[in-house]
Amino acid sequence: MRALFHRTAAARRTAFIDIGKFFLVAGIALWLLTVGTPGLGYHWQWYRVPRFLFTIQEGVWTAGPLLQGLLVTLEISALSLLCTLVLGLTTALFRLSASFTARALARSYLELIRNTPLLIQIFFVYFVLSPVLDIGAFASAVLALSLFEGAYAAEILRAGIVSLQRGQWEAAHSLGLNLFDAYRYVILPQAVRRVLPPLTGQAISLVKDSALVSTIAIYDLTMQGQTIVAETFLAFEIWFTVAAIYLILTFGLSLAVRAMERKMSGAPLRMLGGPA
Repeated sequence: MRALFHRTAAARRTAFIDIGKFFLVAGIALWLLTVGTPGLGYHWQWYRVPRFLFTIQEGVWTAGPLLQGLLVTLEISALSLLCTLVLGLTTALFRLSASFTARALARSYLELIRNTPLLIQIFFVYFVLSPVLDIGAFASAVLALSLFEGAYAAEILRAGIVSLQRGQWEAAHSLGLNLFDAYRYVILPQAVRRVLPPLTGQAISLVKDSALVSTIAIYDLTMQGQTIVAETFLAFEIWFTVAAIYLILTFGLSLAVRAMERKMSGAPLRMLGGPA
């Protein structure tokens, strides 16, 4: 009991120290920004920024261009993440398949996607594939992001699957489960728990990579920021605001996944063939 109390007290001290370090670093950064601003000869106009976020007229709240762009970014990111998980899982299973054709297709896809820049892939999908598939800019952006992020998600999921003990497969087969049920009830639930942190990192990368879709005239958060800067010349204020929005978005996603991890750890999944 005493040891538990000491561990709790130590954890609290560590948390307070971390918070203090954060505010110290933030204070130093703010001081450097304040000192360096006169040398830039730049006149800050932060009071003009709120209207680009939202406006209130006669009690009616209206989203500004930045929040409108944020909604587009959220839509693209959510759809791309869903497609990424489906494509990543399919590719991972192909990589582990006994079929030479499936393994060859998966390997070719991975090598092609991971060894070419995302921006080039976005241009290829938009200018080459979209006329053939008869899809618009929004669908092209989702497709390009899904293909790119899916390649990395596939390797993460494959690593989680192969990291499981062989006894899990043997236990599943001993229960008479076919391959589909073995993956569904035994292998994938354990693999997903193991790879949740790297998958979270990939999801955060997807949100940040979505900024590149502004190059194909999609008015996401980045494109709205570019338009506002071109019209108002508020370069620092707008880009700092855009960066802060991305930071809040990705940090919120990280916190949500951490909460999910804690919830999952509170209800441990028993491994087949392991100790009861």
